[in-house]
Amino acid sequence: MSQGTWEKFSQVAVKGAEHDSRERQPHPKCLEGTRVVLLDHIYGLSDTKEMNRLIWLHGTAGVGKSAVAFTVAERMRGLKMTEETKVETRLGGTFFFSRKHTKRRTTGYFFMTLAYQLAQNFPSVQTDLNRAILKDPTLLDPDKSLRKQMEGLFLQPLRKLQYRLRECPPLTFVVDALDECTHESPIEHSSESRDEGESESELTELISLLAQALRDPDVPSVHILVTSRSEAHICEAMQNEDVRLLVREIPVRVFGEGVAATISLDGADVDEDIYRFLEHSFGKLRSRSPTFPQPTKDRIEKLAIRAGRRFIVASTMMKFIDDRHNDPRDRLHLMLELTSELLPGTEVYELYDRILSTCADPKLAYLHLSVVAALTDPLPISQISELLGPGQGRDVEKVLVQLRSVIDVPSDSSLPLNIYHSSVRDYVSHRSNCSFYITSPHSLLAHSSLRLMMQELPGHSALLDSLSALKKQSQAMEPHDPENLIHSLSFIVQPPEPMQVLITLLWLRGNRSSELQFWLETLDGSAWLETLDGRAWLQTRGGKDWLQTQMSQSWLNISNRSQTQRGQNLVSLIQTTLTRIQSLAQRFPQTPTQDLVQVSDPVELEWDSLETSPVPMQRSHLNNQSEAVGFSEGERAAKEHHQILGHLSDQSEAVGFSEGHLNDQSEAIGFMQHVILSCFTFLRMFIQMLNMISRVRPVERQETAQLKLLEFEGG
Repeated sequence: MSQGTWEKFSQVAVKGAEHDSRERQPHPKCLEGTRVVLLDHIYGLSDTKEMNRLIWLHGTAGVGKSAVAFTVAERMRGLKMTEETKVETRLGGTFFFSRKHTKRRTTGYFFMTLAYQLAQNFPSVQTDLNRAILKDPTLLDPDKSLRKQMEGLFLQPLRKLQYRLRECPPLTFVVDALDECTHESPIEHSSESRDEGESESELTELISLLAQALRDPDVPSVHILVTSRSEAHICEAMQNEDVRLLVREIPVRVFGEGVAATISLDGADVDEDIYRFLEHSFGKLRSRSPTFPQPTKDRIEKLAIRAGRRFIVASTMMKFIDDRHNDPRDRLHLMLELTSELLPGTEVYELYDRILSTCADPKLAYLHLSVVAALTDPLPISQISELLGPGQGRDVEKVLVQLRSVIDVPSDSSLPLNIYHSSVRDYVSHRSNCSFYITSPHSLLAHSSLRLMMQELPGHSALLDSLSALKKQSQAMEPHDPENLIHSLSFIVQPPEPMQVLITLLWLRGNRSSELQFWLETLDGSAWLETLDGRAWLQTRGGKDWLQTQMSQSWLNISNRSQTQRGQNLVSLIQTTLTRIQSLAQRFPQTPTQDLVQVSDPVELEWDSLETSPVPMQRSHLNNQSEAVGFSEGERAAKEHHQILGHLSDQSEAVGFSEGHLNDQSEAIGFMQHVILSCFTFLRMFIQMLNMISRVRPVERQETAQLKLLEFEGG
């Protein structure tokens, strides 16, 4: 193989997926003397040359599948293909899937990685791989067809080995944790079902292709050991017609000397294996801490039984007792107390619950643990603290060191943290598993990531700059200029929190779905409803439907109170303005001011008082003026519930009364007497109108949605 091609090949192969990679440390493996029956059964299947087999080892979380896979891989690597060879071993290659790592959670790198290891074990096939890659360089693209990758990178090299290995024992490939191959989406919950379907389809295709490779008549004797949880879609794929004849399943019922027995990961012999594991672990602890007394057999048996035949429970117990920061005698006593009431079948999750309960702040411990477990790519403590922010990210190191039994916390703080077992991820992700569940870890990560991105943005302007930059890079943006959002966002009254801004932008972009209508209950949503765009939306079908919901009631009540308050404020303003007008009018001695002086309480004026005005204005003329603004005496009673508030708002905006504005206008026309008197006459009429408005009662909840809409349109 040419140097350039091999170098590129080595770059795309996932080293962390190999069974003995540094990324997988500490490597789980079977303690010598344990799992003897199970391992002997697997070794026996691996030695047969009669037929290529797909050996499927499955069971629940924490029963030791990965430890068995690692142990089998180590044994096969220690066995040479022939007595003469120094390089070629019976281990063809390994791939350990992991949801925590991007390249180990997909099949896109699967055949590349196995082919790379195969070429290292059998250098003679490097030429064939080089030829295949030069012919089709896209074989090293993870998006390439999985079938074509298998044909070019896996089957062709194996076919070249058939003649050479015809007299040799079978090759063995080890594939661990098929169930960890997933397309799960950490942000969009709406895509969960789609991602689940993609993952299941991808796994089904992979299992089918492995069976196809094993059936190929031109490949040497090969066996593939795969492990997984007993999930329905994997079980179904193993039962497909083109697969099931090749499968040798474990658990399996075997017969010997007339006695039937079941070989499985959680059989009756596992209790003894766990006891041996605990005894061995306490021995190692005592050799490191001579003052630690060896626990009695009774105590070890209690712990072994409480582990529920799950090695992950026993392993977690020992990590809790021997955390190297507390007195192991106290921790052993505490562990015996914590595990005194573990229920069968839920041991691992209940143990995690009890470990969190020992933390100073269990809720905060849950938050930090959930982030570590949910991260696609692990982060060090300092970056996790920065990600969570000053509130939730406080004391991250102090909290996580209390969880050393479930998290690998490196002594070097620059190194990333990892959970010891995938069951921790299951524990923090589902409310039914965790007593301290607060929120979805993925939601927490999404919010924290967005907050981190926005924390340096000064208000809205930087957000708009980012949108502008995004527009330059993406043709998917809508054609209008993002700078227009400056005006669209002017109604915002709350400080820009990340999720709030996102929802606001989605709403402004036209996503008015019922799922987002809760935003209208926020301060920003209520403020938007008062804008022209908000009023226009309320006249649409969607807006009218929303007005009929219980959700709209609080806004309508607030809006009514706000309109009433604005009316009262305007009355107060005009009273002040009239006082100023009186003062101005008195500067002209030829002006009859006695009527002005009589206006001590304009709000309480009656219609009769207007007839005595020195200005020659008859009542009929006044009524005509009222009709001009839509308030004739005859119309008053009929319209007071529908239009008064709207006219008040329109008139106040049109007149634009403010103290300074009125004075400026008066000075601009030289304080002419007839202008002042005309203004005064109009204001007296306007005050009377306000008298009537002040008697309008707030809209009651029992009114129909249509009436509410009419009232709003008026406002």
